[in-house]
Amino acid sequence: MYAQLVETGVKRVKDLAEMTPEERAFQERIDAEIKIEPKNWMPDAYRQTLIRQISQHAHSEIVGMLPEGNWLTRAPTLKRKLQLMAKIQDEAGHGMYLYSAMETLGADRDTEIAKLHSGRAKYSSIFNYPTLNWADMGAVGWLVDGAAIVNQVVLQRTSYGPYARAMIRICKEESFHQRQGYEILLTMMRHGTQAQQDMVQDAINRLWWPALMMFGPSDADSPNSAQSLAWKIKRMGNDELRQRFIDQTVPQLEFLGCTAPDPDLKWSAARGHYDFGQIDWQEFYEVLKGNGPCNRERITTRRKALEDGQWVREAAVAHAAKRQQKQSTA
Repeated sequence: MYAQLVETGVKRVKDLAEMTPEERAFQERIDAEIKIEPKNWMPDAYRQTLIRQISQHAHSEIVGMLPEGNWLTRAPTLKRKLQLMAKIQDEAGHGMYLYSAMETLGADRDTEIAKLHSGRAKYSSIFNYPTLNWADMGAVGWLVDGAAIVNQVVLQRTSYGPYARAMIRICKEESFHQRQGYEILLTMMRHGTQAQQDMVQDAINRLWWPALMMFGPSDADSPNSAQSLAWKIKRMGNDELRQRFIDQTVPQLEFLGCTAPDPDLKWSAARGHYDFGQIDWQEFYEVLKGNGPCNRERITTRRKALEDGQWVREAAVAHAAKRQQKQSTA
């Protein structure tokens, strides 16, 4: 497996013969499927790759609450409001799990959040799109969380122990989110008015392509994929994950009675997979640069939340210090 990756990707992966004894022992541990733990020796590039990936994952969970929060006060029933509140709460918890996993690598949470707020750190591009109607809450749960699950299930086998273990609980909760989203859409399609059914199709039309972009560009165009696969931080390539998502999702789409905004989408008996059209990667990169529909709004909201919560953090620190002082003098 490792030898097949040596000459793949934009960046060349080191051959075992080129490694130092420490690097070779590290790679052999990974090849043997033994988890890397915080106190184990690891290459600095492995550590930095994980910090970048886990922090971006955590940022995505936190920023991902915002499109849903847009509909929290406008949910059509009390049941839907409670479901949406629980989902948002889960995503906040996922962010906290992931920031904690990142901190085991020596990263500072406040520093990484500051990078997010300054635009130096990224999060999933999908959350820079608006949620325009209630059906978007269903489409986000079904498509966006569905894409996340496809990516995250394999991360349960990632080589870094704390990250892999965090993903176990996250994936269980995300599966509920996906089913909840699909149930919203199915209810609207089965029992809704024509206007509500049109809302479902409209939401799918707008979110289909951004959901496919969530897996990232083709591995041949991704400078870090080959090394991440060699280190088993990633267990599958972007294109393979995207194809898996499409193959799982299209039958669900057909059961809904909806269509994808892709005239090239069709089953290929020869490949045993669905063929699909070209993704507009120019749009993807523009959103990453900060030029998406909601980029500025999302970061502005997160900065405001940090500022508004400053007094709470200061009070908590003061309370902890006072309590420690009492204990030391007791």
